Amino acid sequence: MSTLELLSTGAGSVGRAAVATCEAITGAVVVSTCNRFEVYLDVESPVDGWGVQHASREVARLVAAASGVAEDVAVRAFSTRTGPDVAAHLFEVAAGLDSMVVGEREIAGQVKRALEEAREGGVTSSTLELLFQTASRTSKKISNETTLGGNGRSVVSLGLDLASAELPPWRQVRAVLIGTGSYAGASLAALRARGCDDVRVYSGSGRAEQFAADRGVVAVTDLVEALEDADLVVSCSGARGRALAGGAGAGAGGARARVNAGAGAEGDQRLADGDALTAEGDDAPVDGDFFVGGGDALGHVLDAAAVVRARSRAAEAAGDEAPHRPMVVLDLALHRDVDPRVADLDGVLLYDLASLKAHSPALGSLVVGQARTIVDRATQDFEETRLGRAADTAVVALLDGADRRIAAEVAERVAERRIAGGEVDDADTEALARSVRRRVHAELHDAIVAARASALAAAREEASAVVADAEAAILGADVSGRDEVCAGR
Repeated sequence: MSTLELLSTGAGSVGRAAVATCEAITGAVVVSTCNRFEVYLDVESPVDGWGVQHASREVARLVAAASGVAEDVAVRAFSTRTGPDVAAHLFEVAAGLDSMVVGEREIAGQVKRALEEAREGGVTSSTLELLFQTASRTSKKISNETTLGGNGRSVVSLGLDLASAELPPWRQVRAVLIGTGSYAGASLAALRARGCDDVRVYSGSGRAEQFAADRGVVAVTDLVEALEDADLVVSCSGARGRALAGGAGAGAGGARARVNAGAGAEGDQRLADGDALTAEGDDAPVDGDFFVGGGDALGHVLDAAAVVRARSRAAEAAGDEAPHRPMVVLDLALHRDVDPRVADLDGVLLYDLASLKAHSPALGSLVVGQARTIVDRATQDFEETRLGRAADTAVVALLDGADRRIAAEVAERVAERRIAGGEVDDADTEALARSVRRRVHAELHDAIVAARASALAAAREEASAVVADAEAAILGADVSGRDEVCAGR
């Protein structure tokens, strides 16, 4: 298994753990899908490169502890991104621009759910709320204004498109679905959209019966028996990866994950860790019964021996003269639900995430360019809003001063009229106040514009300095001896 797979096996709780164990980290949102694992952190203090580096290393340490890998392996697997790149990256993710199948739309809902889960866990923050809500709005804008994702692009749809070339017409296809998580639901919906209604669901967790009852399909408890007449198997349980969470050993090699850190104004720094991978399904082991056949030591949900047994039974039942039914297997789980040796069996075609990625069609440069332009604009607006908080402080100070000036001038004029023998009632005072307020605010406009511009420039300069400091620290500074910031809370 790659380092990336190992790191993702037990990292689902890293956001809560980071907030609970490190005082510098005040908020966390975890985006976990079938082909990424990202943690967005709000880091409040200290405002320097060491603070960003320390939080990054703390995340790596927590991921290592949760997944069972050596800490140095986890640290080497993470890199760090800083500044506005954090917002730009999330906006691209939510729009499907950073997906294995570019333009897939499922990720938008997953990003939204990530924020909801952080809220439920009490570990979000105002800055992360703004970041993720902006990401969702940006994704919707891209969907409305471009054709990106207009054809329902997704890993599931790509897999079914590839499988269709080897299958009977969809209304004749007999399908077996392994798993009951969100990806299983998406797979079932995609099968039905193509006209496939003969779907049986298997899960070693015991949740297949409820899943099937809710969706009008058939639950099975004997996977080998279900495979005997199957044309298509879609496996997305992720159970193998979750079984490893308690005892996976350290691995070597594999793709690199990223920790993305952005610097903020007003004493904040934003971190986000990027593309690691995790299982999409939510099947959990129950007495180890999700392992079928005699696969490797780590076990697969579906191994070659089980497929051989199923096809042998089917051949016996059909007779020697009957041709073998071809079978297509889609393994949509990161942790390889399906034993790769299944691909060596006659009459069986196996597609896993790696092969699906190789077959993923490229979108035209025009539509991608349109989407990236929207992302760039949204990133700029987000940074202006975030940095503008410092500018707002300066503007509020000017407005407070203007209010005091208006009150003093109105009081002075009312007093002058009364000294001159005139009557001044409440209506007269209010009319006088409106007149003075309009004049003072008109005079104040240029001062507000200048103050806001000055404050924004100062905030940008401070943010740039923090980013540069963070990048320098991440490239080689030593954080040993400075762990007191992560005292337990």
